[in-house]
Amino acid sequence: MTVSHILTAALQGLEAVEVVAEVDMANSLPGISIVGLPDAAVNESKERIRSAIKNSSYNFPVKKVVINLAPADLKKEGSGFDLPMAVGILGCSGVIDVEKTKGFAFCGELSLDGRLRAVNGILPIVASLKNRGVQAVILPEDNVKEAALVSGIDIYPAEKLSDVVSMFCFEEPKLLPRYEFDSDSYLSSLQNRHIDFDFKDIKGQKKAKRALLIAAAGGHNILMSGAPGAGKTLLSKCFAGILPPLSIDEAIELTKIYSISGLIDRDKPLVSQRPFRSPHHSASSAGIIGGGSSPKPGEITLAHHGVLFLDEVVEFPRSVLEVLRQPLEDGVVTISRAMNSVKYPADFILLAAMNPCPCGYFGDTKKQCTCSASQVQRYVNRLSGPLLDRIDLQIDVPRLSEEELLDYSSSQDESSESMRLKVISAREMQKQRFKNSGIRTNSQMNIRLIKKYCKLDERCENMMRSAISHYNLSGRAFDRILKLSRTIADLAGAKDISFEHLAEALQYRTFSNNIF
Repeated sequence: MTVSHILTAALQGLEAVEVVAEVDMANSLPGISIVGLPDAAVNESKERIRSAIKNSSYNFPVKKVVINLAPADLKKEGSGFDLPMAVGILGCSGVIDVEKTKGFAFCGELSLDGRLRAVNGILPIVASLKNRGVQAVILPEDNVKEAALVSGIDIYPAEKLSDVVSMFCFEEPKLLPRYEFDSDSYLSSLQNRHIDFDFKDIKGQKKAKRALLIAAAGGHNILMSGAPGAGKTLLSKCFAGILPPLSIDEAIELTKIYSISGLIDRDKPLVSQRPFRSPHHSASSAGIIGGGSSPKPGEITLAHHGVLFLDEVVEFPRSVLEVLRQPLEDGVVTISRAMNSVKYPADFILLAAMNPCPCGYFGDTKKQCTCSASQVQRYVNRLSGPLLDRIDLQIDVPRLSEEELLDYSSSQDESSESMRLKVISAREMQKQRFKNSGIRTNSQMNIRLIKKYCKLDERCENMMRSAISHYNLSGRAFDRILKLSRTIADLAGAKDISFEHLAEALQYRTFSNNIF
């Protein structure tokens, strides 16, 4: 065979596209030429492949080697093409039987001595190959636990290039051992969770704790404002401890995101805890939303199924905050570049904290604010109206009183574990309610579902009529109040929204009207 065809894949967002490494040789000046829109990492593989083949005790052909990564109009990035290109070269050289590689895909980076190194994004690559009918994948040993999360496809780990050659040689092949994922390890990881910050250790702040409970139960966005030292940051850190466990599908989706970002643990690759991302206020728009010349996930995608915590939110540049508006509404972000466009999931809870003014003591009962009215207005105006309209709960976190600070009794404070059980119960109600609609939480309801599940009686309608007039509520704010009321009703185990549920939901929207 003059041309060998070796199957591999290239990442495109959270999915992968089949790529065929076509290798041909000609009697011409020795050298390697790679075509098919390779990036710098792929082009540099020429020297890695040459040294790996030589140091694995095989002869590198003294010919002109041409490698085409098809389809040629798709940009190829990363070092995962080293192994398939090396296998193709050895196939054309007669070292391995190319016919035996049918049904197999290859992925991995080569070191100069022929060992295989792990690559990023192996989980979406293997999942996509499996969906396209590929029977088996050969990859580096360090990637095997991650790849084994995909069922229905054979995973063969290889330590070095010579192991791969042994499997496809013309003589008696030496099969690599298959690796299978033990799902019990995932279930045990959910049970052995450790809570670093517990709500029972936080003094006072019952209203803030209640608001955070509602936010976790319905997946609602929340903004906390209060004086320095009131406990906003500590409350936010405790918030992660009351979120419900990930389902196996959510965990695998998160693992794909962290895999392409190079952020997973190779020994324990499955992401089993909901993410809590807390970027610094110096982060750029591309860092938050994702991007770059070759688009990569940003903080909002890394916070998928979890929390994006923006401490001192008004210190973020306004241009950075404004890019959050569309993902908060749609749950996805599309990054478009001249060469390609990718879509990343971004279904997260926005948890923001801020001071009420530059000095931090506007409205404080103990310390005098030193800011002028215009300074306060400019400060809070860094949060635009459209962004604030997308935040369901807006609460004030007041300074603790002397009695609360000196109270060391935690017997009456609810623990994070107790709050988490309430969240799980409310989420289970929502799961049953939206079973066939493709959404998981009340915050994701569309207009049709709001009309179906958020019906109001006459008394509630009169209250909302007064609220719309008094607070000048927008259509979006109106819908979000109804969603919030539905979550409060779920926490109470109620079938319908009552006057009390709606009244509580309304009090969490008055902050923007009183302060901003």
